[in-house]
Amino acid sequence: MTQEPDVDALVRQRIRSLRLARGWTLDSLAARCGLSPSNLSRIETGQRRIALDQLVPIARALGTTIDQLAEAPDEAGVVIRPEPVHTRGLTSWLLSRERSLNGVSVAKMRITDERPSGPAELRVHPGHEWFTVLSGVAELHLGERVVLVQAGDAAEFSTMTPHLITAHGKAVEILTIFDHDGERAHRHDADSE
Repeated sequence: MTQEPDVDALVRQRIRSLRLARGWTLDSLAARCGLSPSNLSRIETGQRRIALDQLVPIARALGTTIDQLAEAPDEAGVVIRPEPVHTRGLTSWLLSRERSLNGVSVAKMRITDERPSGPAELRVHPGHEWFTVLSGVAELHLGERVVLVQAGDAAEFSTMTPHLITAHGKAVEILTIFDHDGERAHRHDADSE
């Protein structure tokens, strides 16, 4: 059976990188997977062919799977090409994948003075939100309070407080991070307009 050269080199590199990341010597990993240190060294350096009966215990010792060791890098999965979503006075770009591993979403928002504001526009939902102002000045409405957030500053707040972000004067651009509940609430608001 002929091994794919790129996958073979990738597996070798990942074995070595995972071993070094754990601070293990060749002797340490070899003892954990039942191979001799010289065999393991030859596997890592490409001087010995990787056999399945060796790869299984190596992967197990490193706390990973054969699938993860051999998974081809997906260049298409690296770059995100966000599509703008427009509502009155607000354009947003989702900058993270739909199902982020840690349960948060990242978005860029451009808010103009056309965005509806006032007590009826304040939203409440479970969760937490964080944003930083890239340009302009944001008005963060928290209940009856209005906090001005300047370019370069950041704000963090509980979304159980009635809230809304608007532009103070000219347009404001922000980068925001919100949890799953926040993403759902923000998407629902955009879909209903």
